[in-house]
Amino acid sequence: MLFAQDMGIDLGTSNTRVYVKGKGIVIDEPSVVAIDIEQTPEKVVAVGTEAKQMLGRTPGSISAVRPLKDGVIADFNVTVAMLSSIIKKAVGNSLFSRPRVMIAIPSGVTEVERKAVHDAAKSAGARYVSLIEAPMAAAIGAGLPVASPVGCMVVDIGGGSAETAILSLCDIVASRSVRAGGDRFDEAIIAYVKKKWNMLIGERTAEDIKIKLGSAYHYEGEGALDAHGRSLADGLPKNIEITSKDVREAISDTVNQMINSIKMTLEKIPPELAADIIETGIMLTGGTARLRGLDRLISLETKMPVVVADEPEGCIIRGVRLCLEKDILNLGN
Repeated sequence: MLFAQDMGIDLGTSNTRVYVKGKGIVIDEPSVVAIDIEQTPEKVVAVGTEAKQMLGRTPGSISAVRPLKDGVIADFNVTVAMLSSIIKKAVGNSLFSRPRVMIAIPSGVTEVERKAVHDAAKSAGARYVSLIEAPMAAAIGAGLPVASPVGCMVVDIGGGSAETAILSLCDIVASRSVRAGGDRFDEAIIAYVKKKWNMLIGERTAEDIKIKLGSAYHYEGEGALDAHGRSLADGLPKNIEITSKDVREAISDTVNQMINSIKMTLEKIPPELAADIIETGIMLTGGTARLRGLDRLISLETKMPVVVADEPEGCIIRGVRLCLEKDILNLGN
């Protein structure tokens, strides 16, 4: 116990961030694992940034995969391998370096999914595991007064899910989680290009298009870029020009799903808390909160003020860090 270290993990669908008490954030890398599928058992070849660079470019014997889907574990064994690599990289591999771990998880997960995260971390070498709901961690990291008797609202939009939560007195009063996030935008762009131009593009190309042109609302300086892919008609390489308007149309269904989730959460809350939130507004966190015009569109649809947190993608890990610094890690889990 004397040598145990405290570690916080934001186990995201797109990115995993790790905080070690006394060291700060030591890992911020994509949640991607490259494995050699010809070996038994399968051998991990790379994790994180190195593995992501292999997506769509690996030989037949190497498979680059994302072990999390829509904010939850999709492949238990690969998740254990990824967490083992993360823990070893963050705190070492000695008998005395098994850490106590706090992991942020989506609020909408099932008990089975909660247990999968807990068991994966234990199997990866954690001494103790505590789970915190991601919207609570995000709200703490964004500086919202979650301990006060005043209602506040956070919408955390990551790669795999969009989570809306109303918080008061250190508890979640109402919440709703939809499995729609940045990854769904990528999938929507791939589907849109396939339907409109009969061309297939890869995940990395779709992500690049989203970052460069993506928006939820019209903005000044809209542009276009050339996208490269493979024609589904003849199998040959093909180039097309895609515009900001095209991308906005492609992702509109996913954006509307997020907004409807926010509205449905607001319908659940007591009138007193509703009055608080009308005054304090909605805080957007998560990397997808950076989507151009998303705050404006949500404000127009809900008729409430909307603010994007500073460095929104880092809110969850900042919230976990604050919990660890106050030593409220639940050692009983």
